[in-house]
Amino acid sequence: MLTEDLLNICAESFRNNWALPALTEYTSGATLTYGDMARRIARTHLFFELNGVKPGDKIALMGKNTISWVVSYMATLTYGAVIVPILQEFNPRDAQHIINHSDAVMLFVSDSVWETLDFDSLPAIKVAMSLDRNEVLGSHTSGDRARKVLDATAKAFNKRYPNGFGKGNVKYRMYSPDSVAEINYTSGTTGFSKGVMLTLNNLCGNVLFGKHSRLHYKGSRCLSFLPLAHAYGCAFDMLAPLCVGTHVTLLGKLPTPKLLVKAMGEVKPTLILCVPLILEKIYRKQLLPIISKPSMRRLMALPIVNKRIYAKIRNKLVEAFGGEFEQVIVGGAPLNREVEEFLYRIKFPFSVGYGMTECGPLISFTPWREFIPGSSGRTLKGLMYSKVLSDNEVCIPGEICVKGENVMKGYYKNPEATEAVLDKDGWLHTGDMGTISNAGTIFIKGRYKTMILTANGQNIYPEEIEAKLNNMPYVAESLVVERGKKLVALVYPDYEAMDKARLRIEMMPQIMEKVREQLNRITAPYERIDEIQLRANEFEKTPKRSIKRYLYQ
Repeated sequence: MLTEDLLNICAESFRNNWALPALTEYTSGATLTYGDMARRIARTHLFFELNGVKPGDKIALMGKNTISWVVSYMATLTYGAVIVPILQEFNPRDAQHIINHSDAVMLFVSDSVWETLDFDSLPAIKVAMSLDRNEVLGSHTSGDRARKVLDATAKAFNKRYPNGFGKGNVKYRMYSPDSVAEINYTSGTTGFSKGVMLTLNNLCGNVLFGKHSRLHYKGSRCLSFLPLAHAYGCAFDMLAPLCVGTHVTLLGKLPTPKLLVKAMGEVKPTLILCVPLILEKIYRKQLLPIISKPSMRRLMALPIVNKRIYAKIRNKLVEAFGGEFEQVIVGGAPLNREVEEFLYRIKFPFSVGYGMTECGPLISFTPWREFIPGSSGRTLKGLMYSKVLSDNEVCIPGEICVKGENVMKGYYKNPEATEAVLDKDGWLHTGDMGTISNAGTIFIKGRYKTMILTANGQNIYPEEIEAKLNNMPYVAESLVVERGKKLVALVYPDYEAMDKARLRIEMMPQIMEKVREQLNRITAPYERIDEIQLRANEFEKTPKRSIKRYLYQ
């Protein structure tokens, strides 16, 4: 158990950074200082009290990234209640199931999401509050009483703090580090959502890593565009920054490449967290067409010219990301190997980390100057331990297991699922296959459940083949599956690229056959694709934009 307490870290940060900007909404420009945020948190605590919310009660939160979203999360955490953040991309049926399954007694929700929910199907919710307006949306006790409590909160706040709410008033009650602080429902590719119970200690382990490694620091700048309801964005775009005095700007919109470039140019973040999709889109749509030209290939074959071209590309990329960041951290999914190798070749300051919701999320990370291509960073020293279930964890892939401060308490109301992944010695079986170097660096091959075992005893990791296939001409996305004794690639074509090349749909079978032949030349004999099957529509995705593989097996 860690010696530092998360709620004390929060209180200390709010006091020490009282006058500094804490949160800004990019679209509206609204800004709160750390003092303003602490004041709104205290007012929300009083609202909880007047509504009879007790420490340990569950409070659900669903909406886009806004100041109100962050305040509701931080108020719940520091009150000692349990926050249940729900990705706003969840469909209404799943969202209602999560709210009911979590036993939430209060709901903070954006107006657009509220319109899709059936409040009568949420019987345990005493009060539903709007994240967009300071209004009660619904109540199962008495609507009038709920509104009267809301009106009474301001008066009660002034009565409790007659001399105003100052930094000396920021003191949060101590709770056991093993107390559940958050229930985060996964949006995995297996079709079943489980409530991951993260303790104060789990969240603190992630925050302390961000603090001690100076990913964020007092006065640093963060552009938050990952969903805060997901563990990755929550820990390193919100919790860790707010615990050290960072200024967090909430994008609050779909992070299209055009909008991101504009926002980064204005915010000039000192650290950038992103998912692979962003870098992969930039590479495939902007960089690959340039470096694939025959004239450019000839120039890049000359060592001196090569260095100049790489430097020019790197500088343009750095400028596009705001020009003042120290590194880009990629997480949430594997980064395409070709993209990774190119970024490493041009010395772009990036690193790839590894984590999962069950670890809130971080397991391994290496600063960009020490990053080894193909790896997912080193296991967090002093916080996490890792091993591989194989005869030789350095050379022979096996299931990766982790243990330590960040590992969850279990799945909420699901002891069977908990026992399936957490063994009696506390090792979390991740379901990922890979190897680990003697220095603790993790190399991931693929998921255990998707691995294909051939008749000759060879292990095939579909993700590795898909990474190569997705870089082929006219391929937007793909899945590799086993059909009978054949390896089949399901492909959704890149219609935009086809239109630019003026290709007709009826030409796609011949084009894909050439793609298959090209792919098979760069894969191992046992990985060769027997057939490519075209899909008319995109693959169905989770809210994290991962393909729901189970639908296509």
